[in-house]
Amino acid sequence: MAIGMKPTNNLLLINGPNLNLLGSREPDIYGHESLAAIEQRLVKEAAKMKHELDCFQSNHEGELIERIQRAGEEGIAGIIINPGAFTHTSVALRDALLGAAIPFIEIHLSNLAARESFRHRSYMSDIASGVILGLGTRGYSLALMAMHDLLTQR
Repeated sequence: MAIGMKPTNNLLLINGPNLNLLGSREPDIYGHESLAAIEQRLVKEAAKMKHELDCFQSNHEGELIERIQRAGEEGIAGIIINPGAFTHTSVALRDALLGAAIPFIEIHLSNLAARESFRHRSYMSDIASGVILGLGTRGYSLALMAMHDLLTQR
């Protein structure tokens, strides 16, 4: 957080590559709810908990990294992130999360441990405040509740 900034109740939801296709991409794995619908629902849920939720999605690793870095400068209190395929490949995304020093919860719609072996490794899980796997779009709401609880326990 920048010098002189006060802590906020602002949260950030980040979705990585291909998550803009939710609702139409492999609905048997990822469900039928669109990313826009998930974001609208979570903004309302966050407001009930007295949080403002900013939502961001990109298919580009550099844009995700830049958004995480800005979050640190903005005083964002917590991040919920579904890194998509970057989960298994991006040391740079991991480093951005470490550098921002903001608590975050990693979320995945599917159970990565029950999928292809290359999906079993996450570069984020060991530094996350928590990880939610395999609960579909409901996992986003659970991540929001968990982040709220984490921040109110401080």
